[in-house]
Amino acid sequence: MRLVQSIDNALEKNVGPHGLSDSALKSALERAEGALDWLRARHADGGLPLLQLAGKHNDLRPIIDAARALADRATDIVLLGTGGSSLGGQTLSQLAWHGVPGIGALRPAPRLHFMDNIDPRTYAALLDKLPHGSTRFVAISKSGGTAETLMQTIAALTALKAQNLGPRIPDIFLGLTEPAKPGKRNGLRELLTHHRIPCLEHDTGVGGRFSALTNVGLLPAAMLGLDIVAIRSGAHEALAPVLAKKKAADVPAALGAALSVALAETKGKSISVVMAYADRLERFTRWYVQLWAESLGKGGKGTTPVAALGPVDQHSQVQLYLAGPRDKLFTVLSTDTKGIGPKMDAELSTLAGEPDFSGKTLGDLVDAEARATAETLAKNGCPVRTIHLPEIDEASMGELLMHFMLETIIAANIMGIDAFDQPAVEEGKILAKKYLGA
Repeated sequence: MRLVQSIDNALEKNVGPHGLSDSALKSALERAEGALDWLRARHADGGLPLLQLAGKHNDLRPIIDAARALADRATDIVLLGTGGSSLGGQTLSQLAWHGVPGIGALRPAPRLHFMDNIDPRTYAALLDKLPHGSTRFVAISKSGGTAETLMQTIAALTALKAQNLGPRIPDIFLGLTEPAKPGKRNGLRELLTHHRIPCLEHDTGVGGRFSALTNVGLLPAAMLGLDIVAIRSGAHEALAPVLAKKKAADVPAALGAALSVALAETKGKSISVVMAYADRLERFTRWYVQLWAESLGKGGKGTTPVAALGPVDQHSQVQLYLAGPRDKLFTVLSTDTKGIGPKMDAELSTLAGEPDFSGKTLGDLVDAEARATAETLAKNGCPVRTIHLPEIDEASMGELLMHFMLETIIAANIMGIDAFDQPAVEEGKILAKKYLGA
């Protein structure tokens, strides 16, 4: 396994009264054993298709072929979808520097645009400025009834027709949605079928926020030339200890879930902060927020996820974390950065009043700040978990994604809730459509 997790500085014996006691951790791990049994049973009977994806490769060729067809001679690819239909793809695309400040704007074609929000001015400006002849669109909605995606798709089709590109729409557009079901309407599929637009099938057994390892997340990754086989193989690394029937304490995802649930139940840690020390993990932290919040926030249970990016959020948030309410569990994500990046000139470092900078790199500073933040939080009695990835690549990202999906499912099982529904979200969607109709 590439992922190295430590919960030492989240334990009471190391950080004091705000840490987790040995007895509470033991109790939570015992409860996690049932969750691991459930996962193994679902892997065996196919009842949780997500688990079959880890390490599976024989379904990847259609994804690669569709990605190449879309990216061929395209300057821009617009991905229409929101929430789980977008965040997994964004997370994987950052491996290829998509959306990374500065360098992301200098990426070669195709440029990816994830339009996961529907600010009308933003989308109108995008449709106005895109080079329509060399732009491709992908519309993603599991149910096919997502209002935001339907409106974005209708607007894009209208814009293409206005540019006299109607006959080319089947080559410009691609859909990704569930297969048609008798008695259930799929507005996106009907819209795309009418325009002879090809569709990939969304796995009916994998919900949006768990779909990063399906064609939903892997399609944009493949468009950017990423190794999607390695992503799936990395995911298998996270699942392997579960299938090997290891005890919960030896399964990183189970240990993380037990820590989070037990700290919430026994110490009132109702906020889970994930701070990543790498630009290419920024979208991952946003993906985690949806996964954790939407899966666990039910029946008065759950903890509030907070995304943070180091070192920048040290300056905006750590003051609160150290001197504010003690209601948080911290997860610090780091990667190998020592010796990486521009090296500091000795003369200029001395001129700046920092002679110790001489010969050091930016990566040395990031490494020092990640360590310092985790240690400072712990020394001030804040429970801290650290997760270290030596490299940020396809395999490690696949492992990280699967780790947190498993951690979320196990936490839900310990808490006695269903990780896979979202009744409160559905209520809001229905009401929004009612207001729109009025």
